[in-house]
Amino acid sequence: MLRHVWIPLKDGTRLAARVWLPAHAGTDAPVPAVLEYIPYRKNDGTAPRDATLHGQFAQAGYAAVRVDCRGSGDSDGVMLDEYHQTELDDALEVLAWIERQDWSDGQAAIIGKSWGGFNGLQIAALRPPQLRCVVTVCSTDDRYADDVHYAGGALLASEMLPWAATMLAYNARPGDPSVLGERWREEWLARLDATVPYAETWLSHQRRDAYWRHGSVCEDYSAIEVPVYAVGGWLDPYRGAIFRLAEHLDPEKAPVKALIGPWAHTYPHQAEPGPAMDFQGECVRWFDHWMRGADNGMGAPPMPKAMGEEEPRLRAWMPDSAPVGTDRETRPGRWIAEPSWPAPGVTATRTPLAELSHEGTALLRSPLALGAASGDFLKFGDIPGQYADQAADDGRSACFTGEPLAETVEILGVPSVTLRVTADRPQAQLAARLCEVFPDGSSKLVTTGLLNLTHRDGHAEPEPLEPGRAYDVTVPLFAIGHAFGAGNRIRVAVSASLWPWAWPSPEKVTLELDPAHGELSLPVREPRDADAALRPYGPPREGPPHSIELTGIPGERTVTLDLETGEQTILTTPADGTMTDHADGLTRTGRDLNRFRLTEGDPLSAAVECEREETISRARDGWAARVHTRSRMTADSTDFLVVNELTAYEGSGAEEREVFTRTWSFSVPRDQV
Repeated sequence: MLRHVWIPLKDGTRLAARVWLPAHAGTDAPVPAVLEYIPYRKNDGTAPRDATLHGQFAQAGYAAVRVDCRGSGDSDGVMLDEYHQTELDDALEVLAWIERQDWSDGQAAIIGKSWGGFNGLQIAALRPPQLRCVVTVCSTDDRYADDVHYAGGALLASEMLPWAATMLAYNARPGDPSVLGERWREEWLARLDATVPYAETWLSHQRRDAYWRHGSVCEDYSAIEVPVYAVGGWLDPYRGAIFRLAEHLDPEKAPVKALIGPWAHTYPHQAEPGPAMDFQGECVRWFDHWMRGADNGMGAPPMPKAMGEEEPRLRAWMPDSAPVGTDRETRPGRWIAEPSWPAPGVTATRTPLAELSHEGTALLRSPLALGAASGDFLKFGDIPGQYADQAADDGRSACFTGEPLAETVEILGVPSVTLRVTADRPQAQLAARLCEVFPDGSSKLVTTGLLNLTHRDGHAEPEPLEPGRAYDVTVPLFAIGHAFGAGNRIRVAVSASLWPWAWPSPEKVTLELDPAHGELSLPVREPRDADAALRPYGPPREGPPHSIELTGIPGERTVTLDLETGEQTILTTPADGTMTDHADGLTRTGRDLNRFRLTEGDPLSAAVECEREETISRARDGWAARVHTRSRMTADSTDFLVVNELTAYEGSGAEEREVFTRTWSFSVPRDQV
């Protein structure tokens, strides 16, 4: 392992990389490369995860190259935004640099989760000559419709500011003096001075405009001409992109293999909830086929003649029906497969809402604080962030419930709910939850959908509602695989709020639903005997020995209600930990806190508050640095209001001193949100 390697760019910038090489790599035995290109710091941020992945690739005969984006870690420069054009241009230079190395045979693959999954697709669309294939995990093809800023045109209160707060703290961290030498402090202060909060930019684009079209590969799927392995989990909000990539990429130029497990926003070999799998080995098989020509089934045509003769295009985990709370650590179920997507054996089954149990017209005067039981929008698998029993929220929603099922019903794909709705205000939103109701009355969340009703005809040109006018609207739900158990009931629960996922509309709203007009569409899949014959996945592999130790800090989630004032407070401390690299003594600890406040009856009381703290040190050198940020977002009837504070410190204990502080305040007009 080459711990610190500089990649020079044409403009004089240097990017920092860590490289794992096979023992034999060199001029006599050049090898293909696997690139992961993200801003999360190779030295400390993702070092524990990197050790489980890249060493495996080197053991399999690949050069694994882990690069910090411009402005992150030890790399020069400043990060101006997510997926900035500079980031993509830099990636092309990184691939060219890889090709020039003595150990490289000129071929490269890109792998990445989340940010690295996004930019892997975006880089592929630029068609670099070195690129042979991509593994994209928990990512999306549409930056507006399917990310952590907006969903269904609704502003994601639970994600937008928290993610911006996280990046503000991440971008403010210093480089490592052991790499940068005496200039580390000068470069740190320059980075602090140039750091910008991202929230202002994201809030300034509340509709799907050119800003979001940049980096959204769905704008031109044909631009991608390399094979794509699209991977995700049923608890990850990006999972719908897997189906869209499988459907829309050219099967001749960009064949897609898809894998969806029970996981949240994690790599499958570190799956939460489980079961985990040998994802490292699966990646090696993918690389072996596309960069070494191995005849291992990974290059099967999109429509094999018979399941089992070749690798199926789609493998997915079909979770069993399990009572609420019993499958938070491991989800029982089985692997299933489809030869293509759309799948010939999946049928859209439509049920009129009038056939489900419900009495009369539904008037929705939803409590603003409805939704805490839905857990985190972006789930990382920790138990506090998972959903809870939906029964209480169902009781405050309009529910359409079927009869007890005579037999198990399995679904795979994208459900939707069509409704006829009338609002008494020009702005309103809908949340639809698909639930499985057990005989004891408990309600398990299966999947969810949001729709800002001003976006009913599209996200590019929202239009206010005409109060009193009836509209037929469709709410797409997040893609899902699920088995509804015999004896249980299928329920659609509809509300006019879902806090803190969706920021409330500026006025209290009453919605009228007409149950005589509307339907539930479910993608029903018939079980198949061939599923039992699928090649099993092995357990995660143990990587080569490394020097990284991670001590976890568990997450917490509490929900409190002040019965006198009506204020609800949701407090979350996402799971993090302390990383120690025993090879050089580097230590990093991260701590996050999010607070979501809302007073019942007052949509303008909504507030999101975030704190972030990043501490990095090396005891043997007496070096330490700490970054602390506070962010707060509120809104009045016309504007969103955001305040960010950043303070940086050098030293530790009694020797700690403040070296930088800044406050940013801005307002952005509400645009039909």
